[in-house]
Amino acid sequence: MPGRTSSAPADLRTYSHDQGPITDSAAPIAVVWPDNTHDVQTILKWASSRDVPVVCRGAGSGVSGGAHATPGCIVLSLERMNAILEIRPEDEVAVVEPGVVNADLNSAAAEYGLMFAPDPASYRWSTIGGNVATNAGGLRCAKYGVTRDSVLALDVVLADGTLIHTGHSTFKGVAGYDLTALLVGSEGTLGVVVGITVRLRYLPEKVQTLAAFFPDVRSAAEGVLAIARARVQPAILELLDGMTMEALDVAHGSRLASRGGALLLLQTDGFGADEEAAAVRRVLTELGGTLSEVGAAEAADLVELRRHSRGDPVDHEYRVGEDVAVPKSSLVRYIGALEDIARNQAVHLKVVAHAGDGNLHPTFWVSTTDGPGALVRLAVALDESVRTALEFGGTITGEHGVGQYKLRWLPWEQADEVLNLQRRIKDVFDPRGILNPGKAIVPAVRE
Repeated sequence: MPGRTSSAPADLRTYSHDQGPITDSAAPIAVVWPDNTHDVQTILKWASSRDVPVVCRGAGSGVSGGAHATPGCIVLSLERMNAILEIRPEDEVAVVEPGVVNADLNSAAAEYGLMFAPDPASYRWSTIGGNVATNAGGLRCAKYGVTRDSVLALDVVLADGTLIHTGHSTFKGVAGYDLTALLVGSEGTLGVVVGITVRLRYLPEKVQTLAAFFPDVRSAAEGVLAIARARVQPAILELLDGMTMEALDVAHGSRLASRGGALLLLQTDGFGADEEAAAVRRVLTELGGTLSEVGAAEAADLVELRRHSRGDPVDHEYRVGEDVAVPKSSLVRYIGALEDIARNQAVHLKVVAHAGDGNLHPTFWVSTTDGPGALVRLAVALDESVRTALEFGGTITGEHGVGQYKLRWLPWEQADEVLNLQRRIKDVFDPRGILNPGKAIVPAVRE
């Protein structure tokens, strides 16, 4: 088999999972690191001829179990395919291999006054291939959209080893079905992405960062709607509640919680950054927010704190966190509902959100000393938070993907007709069902 291959127990353990919760633990039979597209084609031809499942992996930064190993599989790690093949500044595009790290592409593009807009919290180590697989989001989504909005074309190896090219190198193009959009977010269930043509955006001429502190999280959420009514589109618009700020203060020595009960962190960018920041300051002050305009160093610190806001695991807590999204008009009501759920189930809650596009990351937790009933209450709170998001017109995942962990919720959101159609699409791309089985779509019930 081409590329480097390992069946060493340490490698099998390391590459058997991503950062998501594990519902069905399994170890791969081998880990394979291809060096190029031809290697990937050869590996998939071999796997298809033997009905060996293939689970693709980038940096393993996903949090929904999309890269968890399944029984009898090989893990195909694309981390060695990490070349930036081309940057065409006049066309504002780049062509990269899937193992290129998000931050590395941005560093290279910055030399031309450009950027790759999607910026997940893990941008320093997550790969572009992984961003494509999950249709990753990030802090700049409010203005620039998710990964799909920046992908123009893909080179993809199908399950039988066939290499196809989808999309175009132009910003506009409507020839045929949009297979590129279909493949982005498919979590490795339809093909293996080996090349990505992305759209680059202009690095903003100016950035203004504002920190707006409010007495509580609901009033901060009202501020999100007030900004929208003022018709200002921040590049970044993030919400952190009081519990999140307290946790950050403990972990990083900051003093956020002393300044209010909730924080709206926002950035305006471009030539109109000053004017937009002034409009935001006006409407948030009218709502009772306490605003400060921060310098470049403090702005960088605040954004970095936001990227760490979900927190690291600790031994004395059981935590469950989610990635739901609701219409922005439901943001205040949904946060109120989360608080009610936490209170009714006697669990703790903290909320962070990409508030500019209604994507929330609520985290529920209990202490390990709270007794066996606490885990049941924790699970109930999580399920109720997802059901409530759907009742408000939302979705079970805004940017992390379905993976393995969220399969149980997918039928809550999608009708049987839609689930069946997805299975039929899967059968067309992967008739033997070897690509990342048991992920992203609900499998058919075997009689």
